Amino acid sequence: MSIQTILKMGDPRLLRVAQQVTHFDIPELHQLIADLRDTMRAANGAGIAAPQIGVDLQVVIFGSNEINPRYPDRPLVPPTVLINPVITPLADDEEEDWEGCLSVPGLRGKVPRFLRIRYQGFDPEGRVIDREAEGFHARVVQHECDHLWGKLYPMRVRDFTQFGYTDVLFPGIAAAEDE
Repeated sequence: MSIQTILKMGDPRLLRVAQQVTHFDIPELHQLIADLRDTMRAANGAGIAAPQIGVDLQVVIFGSNEINPRYPDRPLVPPTVLINPVITPLADDEEEDWEGCLSVPGLRGKVPRFLRIRYQGFDPEGRVIDREAEGFHARVVQHECDHLWGKLYPMRVRDFTQFGYTDVLFPGIAAAEDE
């Protein structure tokens, strides 16, 4: 396993705009993806972005074929490696819902996100990915891609009465995060 240290809010590397990947299907890219996957699984993440482990590249991974203990009531999101993503809202409809982040441990906040999106980019071999998503799937994609543009979810919170410690807001989920 190759579990990496996850940067925390306050680290200036999380505020940079990540660079595009220019070479696909190379050992360094595959190693980065393996590191991201191992780190995400070890932390029970719904997704993770390369900047969260200090790598300044537009690479995110998200999804799982198993229920996530940090989001036990959420539907499964297909496991995906997405490189150089572009997100296009499919409507102006937004939904506010709770989010957490591996780089903002112990906190949750209600964040507005587009309800339906189209996301495009590439897989590790350079093949085109072009999908539509809605609901939790769309939320996860938008959250992870925000990391590539130097944004953390608290920057999107509109009502700070809906922002707080996970163990206070959701005691059962907080126990899963501590495991």
